[in-house]
Amino acid sequence: MSALFEPLRLRSLTVPNRLWMAPMCQYSAAPEGPTEGAPGDWHFQHLAARAAGGTGLILTEATAVAPEGRITPYDLGLWNDTQTAAFRRITDAIKAQNSVPGIQIAHAGRKASSERTWVDRGRALRPEEPFGWRPVGPSPLPFDDASTTPEELSAARIAEVVGQFAETARRALDAGFQVAEIHGAHGYLINQFLSPYSNRRTDAYGGSYENRTRLPLEIVDAVRAVWPEDLPVFFRISATDWLSEDDGDDREGWTADDTVRFARDLAEHGVDLLDTSTGGNAPNARIAVGPGYQVPFAERVKKEAGLAVGAVGLITEAQQAEKIVADGQADAVLLGRELLRSPSFAQHAARELGAAVHIPQQYHRAV
Repeated sequence: MSALFEPLRLRSLTVPNRLWMAPMCQYSAAPEGPTEGAPGDWHFQHLAARAAGGTGLILTEATAVAPEGRITPYDLGLWNDTQTAAFRRITDAIKAQNSVPGIQIAHAGRKASSERTWVDRGRALRPEEPFGWRPVGPSPLPFDDASTTPEELSAARIAEVVGQFAETARRALDAGFQVAEIHGAHGYLINQFLSPYSNRRTDAYGGSYENRTRLPLEIVDAVRAVWPEDLPVFFRISATDWLSEDDGDDREGWTADDTVRFARDLAEHGVDLLDTSTGGNAPNARIAVGPGYQVPFAERVKKEAGLAVGAVGLITEAQQAEKIVADGQADAVLLGRELLRSPSFAQHAARELGAAVHIPQQYHRAV
């Protein structure tokens, strides 16, 4: 029996296998008009194809809780009825292929108002430019020299953001999603509050570990309050900022030790799985990239905090993914670029590992 293709039960939900699709932004939603932020035909085929390919759980790209929370004007959002209805078509299609639909809900914070990655390398859009706006953040610190200085969120605005996460989670349930993942990674708003590198506040939301984790835990509590008790909530984290003395920056960052400590807090607040990534908050960080380079961070959380984890980071081969799960380094693996290259990766992996996986009856002649 392949460990990668064993079901995984999280609360009352059973995911058919441990090979999942990581959130990947497509920057393909309308930036304005009646369908602003709503998924369209591109998103439908992109997500449904991977479900038909046997992937056990499909996570949408980062889906903004408010217009100013988008990374680019072309991001998905879930703050109105039109968007909610558009997502139902996608969740129905995913479920029809024996896969689980999950949504990653997010706020970009100081990294908001950017171009698409294939336009000027995703440069920051100035507030005075078409579709641009001034981003917000925990402190008035721009991401880099080319970025707009964000507006520091007041305590009242922070409370609004918490409410926006809860409202988006409520809409996600109405849209048919079975997993809600809170995006706390890659230098976006929640990550910005967690890390002392980007959070210079002196009020109840900055300074100490307890203060810097206050907003993330308030968001978790707000989402958990509207999300059914029998369905899981995930949290995606950057386990380290990858900062060192060689980076030319004396600002302290978020560390792997912080992540283990925070994972225990998340479990106490009702989070069921930590989707463990790294980086994205410090532009000068030096990241040691290689096959499975982020897996050790997930393994450490699993062993030291006792929370279920998903592993990511250049996982490209069936045997590699199988070993990660079989050796107990993670409970599941999330593939990104490899699923862009091969939408039916799960079916190929199952064949290689001698396992069974869902195949649409229309495709059985290819088995």
